[in-house]
Amino acid sequence: MTIRNPTPPRWLKPMNKLFLALRRTGLGMKELPVLTVPGRTSGKPRSTPLSVLDLDGQRYLLEGFPGADWARNVRAAGGRATLSVGKRREDVRLVELGPQEALPVLRAWPVRIADGAKIMADAGVVEAVTPEAFEAVAGRCGVFRVEPA
Repeated sequence: MTIRNPTPPRWLKPMNKLFLALRRTGLGMKELPVLTVPGRTSGKPRSTPLSVLDLDGQRYLLEGFPGADWARNVRAAGGRATLSVGKRREDVRLVELGPQEALPVLRAWPVRIADGAKIMADAGVVEAVTPEAFEAVAGRCGVFRVEPA
C-alpha cells in the first residue's frame, strides 16, 4: 500500500552525510555519484548522493520521495547542477520528464537500482519493487534526464 505523503526513513539524511564525509576524506565511497545544486533559499551548494540510471545511452535521476529537497532545489535552479563521480565533476542540466516520457525509466528503476527501489518500497512510496509499481508513481516522483550543461 502506498502512503499518501511518504517520508524518507529517519536514517537516510545521516547516512548520506556519512557517505559524503567518507568520500571527502578518501576513505571510501569514491565512485558515489553526488549531485550538487544551489539551495533554493540560501543559494549555498547542497550535495546529495544519488543513484544514476544509465538507460539507452542516457542518464537519469529519480526523485525517490515526492518533494525531495534536491529535486525542489533543481527545479528552483532551472535544472542547473553539478554531478560528481570520483574526481570527475560535470556541470549538467537536469530536464524533468513528463509522466508518459518517464515510464520506461520508472519501469527500469527497480530492475537496475534495486537497493534504492527497496528504500522507496519500505517507505511506502511504491507498493512493491516491480516495474508496474514504479510505473504507478509517474507524475508523483520526478524523473530527470541528465544532459551536459
